[in-house]
Amino acid sequence: MNTREPLLLLHGVTMSAAVWNPVVPLLADRFDLMVPTAPGHRGGPSFSGRATISALVDGFEEMLDARGLDTVHVAGNSMGGWLAIELARRGRARSVCALAPAGFWTVGAPDESRATGKVRTVRQRAILTRSVMPRLFRFGAVRRVVLRDAAEHADRLTHAQAVEGMQDIVGCTVADDLLAIKEQVAALDPLPCPVTIAVSEKDRIFPPAVHEPIARERIPHARFVVLPGVGHVPMIDDPALTAKVITQSVEMT
Repeated sequence: MNTREPLLLLHGVTMSAAVWNPVVPLLADRFDLMVPTAPGHRGGPSFSGRATISALVDGFEEMLDARGLDTVHVAGNSMGGWLAIELARRGRARSVCALAPAGFWTVGAPDESRATGKVRTVRQRAILTRSVMPRLFRFGAVRRVVLRDAAEHADRLTHAQAVEGMQDIVGCTVADDLLAIKEQVAALDPLPCPVTIAVSEKDRIFPPAVHEPIARERIPHARFVVLPGVGHVPMIDDPALTAKVITQSVEMT
């Protein structure tokens, strides 16, 4: 009988489950891991209709139902952090660890357009350079510069990991929908479960000075921690630190 706590890991927009690969071995002995690729993302199930955060949460609820799980621990990065918070709102989370979560903006305001615009630019650049980048990614310095919006130390990715990440960005069929949504994280008070919001110190997508105050206002009783020296995707920069903060979030229950 499996006595390990169930832990659901959710990736960001245009990414896939592969982004968790550096962290999974550090969590696998302790948790019963579920690491899906979201619908409409490369390697995941197809998505019909217009993609929204609410619709993706519906799909993950159905996945939990199919596995006979009422609640699980949830950790997510970027869009995945937002999804984790929404699963908590629906009563499906035992704990949440939101790593550099999306959605802490005001719809229609400059903080939203800057953040989503940054991701659009990254995707457009990936589409335009997809024929040459696999060769250029053989050089660590190129990986570090091209992927600087995702990580401070993207050169730590292998050539294969960097190429796969680029293919994920290009192959996301719901990116345009998700980057044009008129949704934001709503206030969550009181908390339905322990929530940790892990702020990436070097985040270029969601600069802490802009997005952290909004998060503190909307989820005032969350536990806030700063992940030093990491960019938007901390799983790349520091897998051990990422695994540690996730484990600590579970231990709060």
